[in-house]
Amino acid sequence: MSRASRVPLIAHAERHNGRTALVDSQGACTYNDLLDASWRVATALLAGREDLQEERVAFLVTPGFRWVATQWGIWRAGGIAVPLPLNSPRSELEYFIGDTGASTLVFDTLAALVSPIATAGGTRALSYDQLSAGQPAELPDITPDITGQRRAMILYTSGTTSRPKGVVTTHANITAQVMSLVEAWEWSVSDRIVLCLPLHHVHGIINVVCCALWLGATCQMLPRFDANHTWDLIASGNLTLFMAVPTIYAKLIFAWDTASPERRVLLSQSCAKLRLMVSGSAALPVSTLQRWKEISGHTLLERYGMTEIGMALSNPLQGERVPGTVGTPLPSVEVQLVAENGKPVAPGTPGEIEVRGPSVFAEYWGKPDATRDAFRDGWFRTGDTAVVENGVYRILGRTNIDILKTGGHKVSALEIEEALRKHPAVAECAVVGVPDPEWGERVAAAVVLNDGDALDLPSLRTWAKELLATYKLPSRLLLLDALPRTAMGKVIKPAVVALFQSAGGPVA
Repeated sequence: MSRASRVPLIAHAERHNGRTALVDSQGACTYNDLLDASWRVATALLAGREDLQEERVAFLVTPGFRWVATQWGIWRAGGIAVPLPLNSPRSELEYFIGDTGASTLVFDTLAALVSPIATAGGTRALSYDQLSAGQPAELPDITPDITGQRRAMILYTSGTTSRPKGVVTTHANITAQVMSLVEAWEWSVSDRIVLCLPLHHVHGIINVVCCALWLGATCQMLPRFDANHTWDLIASGNLTLFMAVPTIYAKLIFAWDTASPERRVLLSQSCAKLRLMVSGSAALPVSTLQRWKEISGHTLLERYGMTEIGMALSNPLQGERVPGTVGTPLPSVEVQLVAENGKPVAPGTPGEIEVRGPSVFAEYWGKPDATRDAFRDGWFRTGDTAVVENGVYRILGRTNIDILKTGGHKVSALEIEEALRKHPAVAECAVVGVPDPEWGERVAAAVVLNDGDALDLPSLRTWAKELLATYKLPSRLLLLDALPRTAMGKVIKPAVVALFQSAGGPVA
């Protein structure tokens, strides 16, 4: 029996044989190396069986060759891959493993953490070294019948507004997500990208790793982000693509600002060798976009997506990129804006984003009611509000937390945040609605100040009157050392609301 894979992504990799697939801290590896290693992992997981039949296999593995070999091995054996975040506390890992009912937990360097988790949950724990011990000549031929509708992966939502849910995507979903980006961003076999994002999120897994390996391109994988090392890789002149979250761009800007004049010139010149730089997973402040263009010459391509849908909207590869917007629907993706009654809104009117197409996820794991409630007439209800301006989409925020209802008005927290960031004392800010018996919600701004600066509520309101309508002005202010964020840099707004509720303080 042939060892040719029926998993679409891996079948594509089989075309590239001796080309360099990955570079990590251990060196470079080819596509053949990945195929051999994932075969070992698959046969070890099967342990004589013919098909894992969608058993969930969780894995806590450092980004690099071993991570990809583990994911591919799970898929080749017919299992569902459950990548876990390396920086999660034990309680969160136990929740993910228990929620999915994972039969096996694969690890590489975290045995001290993994062993008690596996023991407590009755889950089999296997090290990567155990899984990869077999020699290719000794391995049986295994080709489980893997169709496009076979469930492939479970990724957990960030849980910024509720308990994380397991988002199930099929092999067909993943294929659609990858092909849409490959077409829109014109990926090619000659592309080379660096991964500096965590691998428990669609951004790093789909947009970076899967897109690169689909085309036979090369992905350099870092175990963790480091601003100066990332700049070194950009300066090498070997990269053609770079994708990151706004927080990473902010850290790269800081590293550039604190570098020597000679190094600044080198770094800025090296950016000209990249053909595309992308930002996503959180709102990109216009000030960051503008500063990055000054440094790199690149206007960052902003896009919109989420765990359940992959990417849905993108600014153009070629053509004008409007700051603060996320462009138009990607290939094979349908998008509409609807009112609370589910009817499409009039042009220029804000509405909830709904998405339909082959890239949309299959279900929330073990939550049929939540899955049913997430769809309306075949459209996935994203919970995000947007408006179309001059033919492009502008995200106004999460419908249930970024659209504030104050004194009979609906206002966008993101709009207020963008205005407040222009204040010379403000380094970062997050705007939320704090429940209030008179106003419904009060506009509340949590602010991180630049070093040495001071700010109070009256002076902030006086300054902001030049930019915001009176009903959009913050009526509460809280100064923080740092904003609470997820691993992807997204502000955890319920935590900000809780800080206001416990802090008290003056009200305007």
